[in-house]
Amino acid sequence: MERLKPPAGEEKLYKKLIRVALPIALQSLIASSLSLVDTLLVGHLGETELATVGLSTQFMFIFWMVLFGFTGGMITYMSQFWGKRDMENIRRVVGITVTVSFSIGLVFFFASLLMPEAILRVFTDIPEVIEMGRPFVRLSSVIFLAWSIVVPLTAALKATQQTRIPLWISIAVFSSNTILCIILIYGHLGAPRLGVMGAATATVISRGLELALYLFVIFGRGNILAGPLRTFFSWTRGLFARVLGNAVPTMLNEMLWSVGVAMYLAAYGRVGVTEVAAVQAGNTIFNLFSLACFSIGDAMLILCGEKLGRGETEAAFELGKRILRIAILIGAAAGGILILTSSLIVRLFGFTELGAHYAVLILVVYGSTLFIKIHNAAILTGALRAGGDTRIGLVIDIGTVWAIGVPLAFAGALWLGLPIYLCVLLVQTEEVVKFFIMRRRFKSKIWVRDLVEDI
Repeated sequence: MERLKPPAGEEKLYKKLIRVALPIALQSLIASSLSLVDTLLVGHLGETELATVGLSTQFMFIFWMVLFGFTGGMITYMSQFWGKRDMENIRRVVGITVTVSFSIGLVFFFASLLMPEAILRVFTDIPEVIEMGRPFVRLSSVIFLAWSIVVPLTAALKATQQTRIPLWISIAVFSSNTILCIILIYGHLGAPRLGVMGAATATVISRGLELALYLFVIFGRGNILAGPLRTFFSWTRGLFARVLGNAVPTMLNEMLWSVGVAMYLAAYGRVGVTEVAAVQAGNTIFNLFSLACFSIGDAMLILCGEKLGRGETEAAFELGKRILRIAILIGAAAGGILILTSSLIVRLFGFTELGAHYAVLILVVYGSTLFIKIHNAAILTGALRAGGDTRIGLVIDIGTVWAIGVPLAFAGALWLGLPIYLCVLLVQTEEVVKFFIMRRRFKSKIWVRDLVEDI
C-alpha cells in the first residue's frame, strides 16, 4: 500500500518548523528544568532555605519578564530585517536593545546591591528569611548586568534563525549550574558547605559563563551578527523611536500579565494550604509542558516576520494560518499526554490523598485547555508581534486577565467557596473569551504589515 505523504509545501514547512522551533522548545524546557533542579536541591536544606531562595529570586523574575517582553517587541524588527538580509539594521536594533536593557539592568543592579533588605520586605516579613536572603540578593545583583546583554543577543540569534546556538549554550549553563549547586550547596569535593549562598554563587558563575559563551560564539567566531562596534550604535532617532514604540507595549504586556497571574495565586492562597500546594505543583508541572509548546509562537514570529520583511504579506498570512493549525494540534496532543500522566507525576510530590486528588484534577483542567492557551499565545506572541500589532495585543491580553480572570479567581475562591480545581476551571473562562477575540483579530489581517519597507 502506497504511503501517504503531506503536500510538498507542508513537508517543507514541517522541516523549517522543526529546525527553528524545536531548539527553542528544548531551550525553554531546559530553562524551566534549571529552576526545578535548583528548587529540589535547596529544598533538601529545609523549608526556610527553600522559602528564602524562592522569595529572593522574585526580583529577578520581574526583571526577566521585563526583558522578555521588551526583546519580544524588538524581534519584530530583527526578523523583518532578516527577511531583507539587512544585517546592518539588525545590528542597529541589537544595539538599541542592549542599550535600553542595560540601562534597566543598572537600576535593578544598584537596587539589589544597595537595598537587598528593602526588596525582600516587599515579598515577606519573616525575619529569618530576610536575614538569610540579604546576602543572596546582593550577590545575585550582577546577574542583572549579564542578562541585559545575553537576552538581546539570544533574541538576535533567534530572529536570524540560528536557534541551535542558544540551545547548546543553555545546555552548558544548565550542566554547570547543576554541578556547581551540588558541590557548593552541600560542600562536596572539598568545597565549603555554603547552603543557600552556594546556590547563589553557582548561579552567578553559570550566568557569567553564559555571557562569555555568547560573546565568544558571536564575536570570537565571526558570526553573521558580528560587526564593527560603531555599527551597533549608529542608529538614528527615527529608528530608535519606531522600534521602541513597538517594544514598550510588549514589555508592559508581560509585566502586567505576570502581575495578573500572581493575583490568581493571591486568591487561591486564601483557600487553604493543601489547595495552594496543589496549585503550585500543578503550575510547576504545567510549565514543563506549556513552555516547550509555546515555542510555536516564537517560530511564527520569526518565520512570518521574515515573510513580511520581504513584502510577501499574503504569504505571511497563509503561513500564519498553517502554523496556527499545527499549534492547535500540538496543544491538543500535549494536553492529552498531561491528562494521562497526571496521576503518575503527582506522586513525585508526596501529597496527602486530598492534595494529590486536587493536583490531578487541576492538571486535567490545564490539559483540557492547553490547546486554547497555545492558540492564544501563538497569535499574541507570533502573528501580532510579527506585524507590529503589539498595542492591540496588550489590550486583549491584559484586558481579559484583569477584567475576567482576576475577578473570577477571587469570586470562585472567596465568594462562591468552590473547590480549588473548580476555581482554576472558572478562571479558564478568560482564555476562552480571548480565543474568540484573538481569532477575529488574526483573520482581520490588520497585523499583516511590512514595518521596514521605508527604512
